[in-house]
Amino acid sequence: MQFGAAIFFTDYSISPGDLGWALESRGFESLWAAEHSHIPLSRKSPWGGGGDLPKQYYDVMDPFVTLTAAAAVTKQLKLGTGVCLVNQRDPIQTAKLVASIDQVSNGRFLFGVGNGWNQDEMENHGTVFATRHKLVRERIEAMILDRTAFATWSTTWFYRFAYALRSSAPIWSDGTSL
Repeated sequence: MQFGAAIFFTDYSISPGDLGWALESRGFESLWAAEHSHIPLSRKSPWGGGGDLPKQYYDVMDPFVTLTAAAAVTKQLKLGTGVCLVNQRDPIQTAKLVASIDQVSNGRFLFGVGNGWNQDEMENHGTVFATRHKLVRERIEAMILDRTAFATWSTTWFYRFAYALRSSAPIWSDGTSL
């Protein structure tokens, strides 16, 4: 059995490099970093944990930045987004981030994706809450059509673009690899 650790990296948490080093030296398999771009002042969606939203949701750092810091000081520890809110990110830039961190980490990146729960947060990104699942699916499909090709064309309901993604990073959704 393998164990991983998940964290909301903030300016008051342990640093990504220190945690990555500590986990790897203790034999952990992976490190997972949470994502929220921001927490709006108004929230239509209640937090699933009940009560007030914990402070780290407001203060969480970008997972691609923090995981890159952990990659720089580790050799074997796998690094994953837990989860990347794909419906709040540009798919071309996200594909480039995934490919970049996978390259920098020597193939240790795990791309964990999710649909999100915070309606106000995603609407600030132009995402319609009711269609977020379809948007995420289409963005993921656009990013994985051909991950080894130099350029691939994608035509979906939401997007038509050319992009390059050179990565073999596994994509995880709901605990299963896509």
